[in-house]
Amino acid sequence: MSTDQQEMSVSVDVAASPEIVWDLIADLAEMGRWSPECTGVKWAGAAPGPAGPSVGAVFKGSNKIGFRRWSTKGTIVAAEPNRRIAWDVAALGLPVARWSYSIGPSDGGCRVTETWQDKRGAIINALGPLTTGVKDRAAHNEAGMRTTLERLKAAAEARAK
Repeated sequence: MSTDQQEMSVSVDVAASPEIVWDLIADLAEMGRWSPECTGVKWAGAAPGPAGPSVGAVFKGSNKIGFRRWSTKGTIVAAEPNRRIAWDVAALGLPVARWSYSIGPSDGGCRVTETWQDKRGAIINALGPLTTGVKDRAAHNEAGMRTTLERLKAAAEARAK
């Protein structure tokens, strides 16, 4: 891991059950509803069942910023219904990031934490800004994580009513 790599987390309290939040998060094909960058995913093979994806499941992630579009390969590395989901992202066969969502109890509902772990090496660090137009990936991701969680919170709380 290079010294440039980092990790950050953003959390939000949601007035909804972990089950409701899990149903929204685990349906990665709908990620485009929450994320300002990811427009959705397509599963390689059969789509996950009602419990959500399982470890080892692979998907193609579609992303967009302005006029720029690109895709990545995601592999589920953790899937604990109503608690945690995580996936590794690669581009050009090289590691990019690990994304995860953790759901824990809180007063009146649950706390959702989105975490980004930077796994980019020199090649992806050089090509990334050219592909995405993002020069400060950490600041960009933090803002995107806040937007994602606020959208997820609104949808989960609306469903909980």
